[in-house]
Amino acid sequence: MNYLLLCLSYVLGATPTSYWVGRGVYGVDLRERGSGNLGATNTFRVLGWKAAVPVILVDVAKGFVPVWWFPRLSGAPFGWTLAFGALAVLGHMFSFWVGLRGGKGVATSAGVFLGMAPWAVLGGFLVWLVVVLTTRYVSAGSMAAAATLPLFVWLTPHRGGGGLVVFTVALAAFIVVAHRSNIRRLLRGTESRVGHEPEDRAGHEGIEPETAPEVDP
Repeated sequence: MNYLLLCLSYVLGATPTSYWVGRGVYGVDLRERGSGNLGATNTFRVLGWKAAVPVILVDVAKGFVPVWWFPRLSGAPFGWTLAFGALAVLGHMFSFWVGLRGGKGVATSAGVFLGMAPWAVLGGFLVWLVVVLTTRYVSAGSMAAAATLPLFVWLTPHRGGGGLVVFTVALAAFIVVAHRSNIRRLLRGTESRVGHEPEDRAGHEGIEPETAPEVDP
């Protein structure tokens, strides 16, 4: 049963929430707009907060359900819980529905840790909030939250002991690497800031953008 739940963790994580919302509700393929990323941030930039809120809620749930519910179904030891969470994040980042593309894994990872170390998630969220409010860069906030999450896991009550700390370090490094295109844009000074109306949003509302959308490599 554990192997079946492992597959279900990937399938659940692979649910392309932002893609389906974009295509089904707005007629927009987010792979071809904004950064080309299928995550809540690009959904917000291109389609606005009304589209982004349900996307982020579902993306968080995709990580929470496998680590909270699946172990209770199977009675599996904690190592399987980590595996369920890892497959959910990988599914989100490499979804079979959309040609192994996806998001950067931040929201789904938050859901994973909500099920194992909720106080650490609160600490990471506060770091994210402070960085975004001071720099206006969501990507900088996401990387800062990921980088500090292992410390918060270590300092706060959590399931799994030292094994979860090691897992957190590995996942945090993976998320930072997934933001490598954002790092390049930050260094060039071309990364989008919160509060700056993107050209893609204008194009979505009927005004043609002046330049072609940038697509993450």
